[in-house]
Amino acid sequence: MPEGLSRPKCVVEQYTREGSWVVVVRGDLDMDSMPPVREAMERAAAALPVLILDTGAVSFADSSALNLLLLIHQATTLRIAAPPPQLLRMLRITGADQILNLYPSTEQACAAAG
Repeated sequence: MPEGLSRPKCVVEQYTREGSWVVVVRGDLDMDSMPPVREAMERAAAALPVLILDTGAVSFADSSALNLLLLIHQATTLRIAAPPPQLLRMLRITGADQILNLYPSTEQACAAAG
């Protein structure tokens, strides 16, 4: 990355919708940004039986993000909404797309949860 430019920080927002907890992440999902994302997802998994992770605004995801997704998947019903191409590619390469529940949008993930 050129000097003076920094990677976008991860932003986490949360809300309930149709009996599910929705966690929206924006920016990079990497080792540096993982603590608040992990905390939000663990809280959501404990609060409601379905967690929807809206990844539509994720700009980058590394193996620490993949690890978190697989851990949360074991703890609750996880639905990943709007995965961007880079995240989809990682999920396909690792075979995680065969394990995780992927949806084109948050609306479709919520409808499937209901």
